Amino acid sequence: MIVLSMDSSSLVTTVALLKDEHILGEFTINFKREHSVILMEKVEELLKDCEVDINDVDGFVVSKGPGSFTGLRIGMATVKGLSMGSNKPYVSISSLDALAYSLLNFDGLICPIMDALRDSVFTCIYKNIDGKLTKVIDYSALSLEELATELNSLGEKVIFTGDGVYKHKDYLLANIPKAIFAPNHLSIIKASSLGELGMIKLKNGNFDDKNSAPLYLKKPQAVRELEQRLAMKNENRL
Repeated sequence: MIVLSMDSSSLVTTVALLKDEHILGEFTINFKREHSVILMEKVEELLKDCEVDINDVDGFVVSKGPGSFTGLRIGMATVKGLSMGSNKPYVSISSLDALAYSLLNFDGLICPIMDALRDSVFTCIYKNIDGKLTKVIDYSALSLEELATELNSLGEKVIFTGDGVYKHKDYLLANIPKAIFAPNHLSIIKASSLGELGMIKLKNGNFDDKNSAPLYLKKPQAVRELEQRLAMKNENRL
């Protein structure tokens, strides 16, 4: 099975091509460029470099988030277009799952964190149970204080990964005694991790459909601000 996977949920743009257990190629760019410009450019470049025709791809994998609202919409729209155009299935995988999967062999808690602004993070807590990535706490948007309370209550060593580490490392070190951190090269989302997880779903026939939507966890800031303004207007009328 040949799988094309991609992620645009953060500043990182990453695209990978996998054939069964082999990674044929991967581009990962951690630089502020527009996903709408670079994503398809890298897809086309990767297919060309690996001498794979788009018609030879058996399925597609995309990150469903959480992450950047705009980035998630671009990635999802791109994969849906490729899927419809080629009449091949696609699946969506959480960006948090992909981050955690790179640390599957860690013998403690695995905690990917993605910056959600205002001293909060998107997160999920995992453990390796019988060789499988298993959720201990489900996908959540938590304040740093809430995250520290949850992890300290579990009482196990925990490894952090994700772009939230760069911003919040000092807080995590000061408030979570058993915290350790993944190396930098494992702290960004890799399309190859998405692809491996997605290939399992594709082989099992667990496809997404045209109605699949990103996993946001929080409302867009513009929506939250509008709701706050409406609430203030309502209060003023009382």
